[in-house]
Amino acid sequence: MHTITMTLFDWAILLVYLGFVVWVGFFLKKFTKTDEDYFLAGRRNSAFVAGVAFMSANMGALEVVGYAGQGAEYGLFALHFYLIGAIPAILFLGIFMMPFYYKNRIKSTPGYLKERYDEKTRVLNAISFSLMTVLSAGISLYALALVLKTFLGWDWDLSIWLSAGFVALYIILSGLLSAIFTEIMQFFLIWGGILLLPVLGIVDLGGPGKAFANLPAVYTHLWSIAGSAADNPMKLDWPALVFGLGFGISFGYWTTDFLIIQRAFSAKDVRSARLAPIIASYFKILLGFVVVGSGMVGLALMRDPHSGFALLHTDGRVNYDSVIPLLMMRYFPPGLVGVGVTSLIAMFMAGQAGNMSAFNTVWTYDIYQSVINKSASQKNLIWMGRAATVVGILLSIIGAYWAKSMPTIIDYLQAIASWILAPAVAVILLGMLVKWISPDGAFWGMLIGTIVSFAMFMALQLGWITPGAIAPGGTASAMAANFWRALWAWLISSGIAVGVSLFTEKRPEAELVGLVRGLSVKEEVAEIPLYKKPVFWASITVVVFIILNIVFW
Repeated sequence: MHTITMTLFDWAILLVYLGFVVWVGFFLKKFTKTDEDYFLAGRRNSAFVAGVAFMSANMGALEVVGYAGQGAEYGLFALHFYLIGAIPAILFLGIFMMPFYYKNRIKSTPGYLKERYDEKTRVLNAISFSLMTVLSAGISLYALALVLKTFLGWDWDLSIWLSAGFVALYIILSGLLSAIFTEIMQFFLIWGGILLLPVLGIVDLGGPGKAFANLPAVYTHLWSIAGSAADNPMKLDWPALVFGLGFGISFGYWTTDFLIIQRAFSAKDVRSARLAPIIASYFKILLGFVVVGSGMVGLALMRDPHSGFALLHTDGRVNYDSVIPLLMMRYFPPGLVGVGVTSLIAMFMAGQAGNMSAFNTVWTYDIYQSVINKSASQKNLIWMGRAATVVGILLSIIGAYWAKSMPTIIDYLQAIASWILAPAVAVILLGMLVKWISPDGAFWGMLIGTIVSFAMFMALQLGWITPGAIAPGGTASAMAANFWRALWAWLISSGIAVGVSLFTEKRPEAELVGLVRGLSVKEEVAEIPLYKKPVFWASITVVVFIILNIVFW
């Protein structure tokens, strides 16, 4: 049994953090007077605050622990999740999509589908998104319980219930307001806990020039090994990366997942809302090198027979998700262990809280108010949001037990995205770009795309088909199957939406003003300096993105 030795000072750091988070929930409760306060933090945040919260909502257990495990398994190739798998979609959200979302005062992503299409499309997306959030929250609970049990010796089941109850407490009190406040605090705490790991590891391995010198080339390049599935450890080729990960999954997540977009919605104006994801893109790139770099340190140590470093094994297989806690055990002295363990718990709680605040918003606005109680008062909406949080937490506990049966948390996460997000982004993008896509086309495109994608996943899980049946060429890994399944889901959803729209009634153009490109009302915009424009800051990210892909080609 691996356990981390926690000194009294380490425990004090952890307990102070937990106590402060609960206090924040009680303190902010008095500022939560309207449904917009509870679900959208009053729409009064600056671009920087919204951007940090946007990024922090993405820095949960899945992000840090899961992708560090990918770095330990696949080396630098895992950086694709942060570059092609994130940056283009984040910038597209900030530059192109956010004005459509924000200017119409839409309170959720399904809310856009209601305005652009109709009620049934909104409800379908709300139901599927709610399912995704509780499954993702279940992954966070499972990962937290795994860490607490494996490295602190706590009971697995007790860890799940205690952590679920703790997150429920401060989200129930003040909703997104407390989630964003604690996410900002967690943002800096997480950096404090993980930023040193790759630095200490590289020093231990002999410095920047020697740290990864003994790793085979397949672990130290991005694109030169993506020519065919046989050339890289992830067993996929560049079309799977570009079209599956870079478009199907990435655009599905970053442009439609209300969990993170909700943070940008909390900005005080449309310029701040557009800047929020662009600001987050800088942190996203840095986080990629910290997280994947930590995983690569673990990979290099595992390949050194004299290091004495080995990952845990679960059910007879290597548990790559254990690399971050094990590196903390190796490099952090007493005192710093407390910061590390607290940062791990902050990661899990950030992911859990983000999922629950998104779940209660979508459930309350897009299902409860839309279908069940159309005349609900503000007080009733807040009450329902708190009740939804309790139900969501309980459902996420069930999801945690399901997550335990999956090979890795990243495989599971990508699978969920291929079922739900890829069909959603197909319908949303068509709605923003093409005015003649009809409500029936959108509904049936999303529904059939989701059903087909999930059917492919279950056929793979049950052994009826192999990953090669989903990926062109016949040879693929489970991860490649996730990427290709997302692309097929997008193509099927788009094709059906277009086909059905040709024969069904369209919305009048007058009802689509501000919702579709080319039908927006031109506004008088005050001239601002270049350095304040979202496009300027996005262009810097683009330059950095291109340089990194060339350097690590």
